[in-house]
Amino acid sequence: MRSKSGFAPYLALIAAVFQVVLSQGAQRGQTWREPLDPFAYGLLLVGPLMIALHRKFPITTSVVTLLATYVYVWGGYPYGGVFISPIVMLVLLVLRRHRLTAWILAGATLVTFIVYPWATTQPERGLFHDLAVSSFILLTMVAAELVRIARERRAQQQRAAEEETRRQASEERLTMAQELHDVLAHNISLIHVQASTALHLIDDNPEQARTALAAIKTASKEVLGEMRSVLNVLREGAPRSPTAGLDRLDELIERSGLEVTLKRVGSRPLPPSVERAAYRIVQESLTNAARHAPGAAVTVRLEYGEREFAVRVTDTGATTPAVLSESGSGNGIPGMRERAAALGGTLVAGPSGAGFQVEARLPLPEETS
Repeated sequence: MRSKSGFAPYLALIAAVFQVVLSQGAQRGQTWREPLDPFAYGLLLVGPLMIALHRKFPITTSVVTLLATYVYVWGGYPYGGVFISPIVMLVLLVLRRHRLTAWILAGATLVTFIVYPWATTQPERGLFHDLAVSSFILLTMVAAELVRIARERRAQQQRAAEEETRRQASEERLTMAQELHDVLAHNISLIHVQASTALHLIDDNPEQARTALAAIKTASKEVLGEMRSVLNVLREGAPRSPTAGLDRLDELIERSGLEVTLKRVGSRPLPPSVERAAYRIVQESLTNAARHAPGAAVTVRLEYGEREFAVRVTDTGATTPAVLSESGSGNGIPGMRERAAALGGTLVAGPSGAGFQVEARLPLPEETS
C-alpha cells in the first residue's frame, strides 16, 4: 500500500512535465490556436495535481481533471499534451474498481470533444475527426479493461497458489498429528500392559516385574522423544482444537488458576484465523504467567479496531517463588510471534515494570455493510 501511494507524486510529476513540454511543441505546429498563457499553464497543471491526490479522492479528482481539460480545449489552446492526465485518470478509475464512473466520464468526454469543433466552427470538424476521437477514447478504455483483467487474473492465481501452499502445510501438520497419535496410542497401550503385568507379578516373581518396569521405562522414553520431535516441528502451528476462539476465553481464564481481569474495547466480528491466533496467544501468555510469575495479577485487554485487532496480556510480576520457571521448551514466545506473523501482524513481548507484557496486533479486513 505504501509503495503504491508513494508512486503517485512521481507519476504526477512525469505527467506535468510531458503535458507542458508537449503543449509547447504543439503550439508551434498549431499556429491558428490561442497561444499558451498563464491561465493555460494553470489548466495544464490541474491534471497532474489531481493525479497526486487520486488514490484518496478518485472520483472527485477525475471530474476536476476532465473539467480542466474541457475548459482548456474550449479555450482554443493547442491540442496535445493536455490529454495525458485524462487518459491516466480514466485508466486509474478502471484499475481501482470505479469502472462505471470511468465509462460515464469517457462518454462525457467523447460528447464534449465531438460537440466542440462543431459548436466553435473549428477547421478540424468532420466525420474523420469524430471517428478519430471515438476510436482513441474507446481504445483507451479497452486497454484499461484488459490491464484490469490481467491484474485480477494474476491476483487470483496468486491467491490460489497461496491457498494451495496453506492446504499442503495443513495436510502435513495433520499427518504429523496422526503420526503423534499413533505413537502415543501404541506406547501408552504398551505401558498400560507392562504396568498391569508388573503389578500382577511384583510379589510372586520380582524378576519378571523388573523386566516389565524396564519395558515401561523404555517405552516412556521413546514416547517422550517422539512427542518432543513432532511438537518441535509443529510449534503450535496446528491448533489442538480447531474451534478454539475468543468465545472460550472465559473458560480458559477459569482454568488458568490466575487472578485475571478481562477487558474488551469495542466489538466486531473477527475472521476465524484471527480468533484462533488470539486465543492461542492469550493461552500461551497465561501459561507463561503461571509458570514464571505465580501469584501475579494478570490483565487481558482485547481492542477491536477498524483495521487491526490488538491483544495485550500484562502481569504484575511474581509474588511467590517460580518453581517451574526452568520447565518448558522455550518455544512459547517464538510460537506466538510466528502465529502473528502468519496473519501479517506483529507481536512484542518483554518486561513491563515489575512484570511482563505480551502485545500482538493482527490486521483485519475492512468491514462490509
